Amino acid sequence: MKATFKYRPWNKGFWQGWALTVFCWVFLHVSAWAAPRQDYKNYVLAQLQNARQMCRQGSFNPTNAAILACACYDAADMATNKQERASLAREGVEACRKALKINPQYAPAHYYLGMDLGQLARVEVWSALFMVKEMEREFKAASVLDPLMDYAGPERNLGLLYQTAPRITSVGNRHKARVFLEKARQLAPQYPENQINLAENLVKYGEISNARKVCQILSQEWSQAQARFQGVKWSASWDDWTARKAALAKILETQSHENDNPGASSFRVPVFFCDWFLCRKPPICPSWPVFVT
Repeated sequence: MKATFKYRPWNKGFWQGWALTVFCWVFLHVSAWAAPRQDYKNYVLAQLQNARQMCRQGSFNPTNAAILACACYDAADMATNKQERASLAREGVEACRKALKINPQYAPAHYYLGMDLGQLARVEVWSALFMVKEMEREFKAASVLDPLMDYAGPERNLGLLYQTAPRITSVGNRHKARVFLEKARQLAPQYPENQINLAENLVKYGEISNARKVCQILSQEWSQAQARFQGVKWSASWDDWTARKAALAKILETQSHENDNPGASSFRVPVFFCDWFLCRKPPICPSWPVFVT
């Protein structure tokens, strides 16, 4: 006798219950994923509000200006539209320019002027070619005055700028990029971003063996870095570092030692030069006194 499917009332209820279970599971996991990001957003906005209050209360000075510029950069990185990003970037740029009029030798003002100009270049594409030169100049000034600030931030940013900018029409330079990324790692090897940037540069130009060595060091120091850089202010950075570390590991797994061919580009970071900050989480002010001199 041919078997036939008989409809039973519990069939519908069973599938509805199953669908509800799956929905709840997804909702809880998405909520757990989104909660840290909301905490980080709240943290950045609170820092921005506090920095604005300090500058408005008649206590504008280079230190407060640099704090405001840093907060503007972090907030601009989370902006949902070009107008908001441009407004925050201009606020940070203006604060730094005022600070440099008071003290031209204040390294954080040079540093965050370059950072906020980078945010502005993401919006004003046609002006980006002119901004890149100024960004280079400001990062170089910060490097001379305080190369260790923000975990070798000036060297790190110069390396990324030379790596992603066009060679013919802008300041792009493969050799300079390698030099500054290497220097950033030497100055602050404990900072995961410096190790990751160098590893990505090595993979980009086919130096697989050297990239493996850097990633091996990164893996060995990973747990120490997690203990050192913890808290809400580092949550966005860890999301970025973890994803990029995994991407590097995946690429290196597919490459054999025989394929090590210096000069061959096997990996490219998909960024336009004026948008180089987009694929790099901002060097968050880890604690304000770090850059206050």
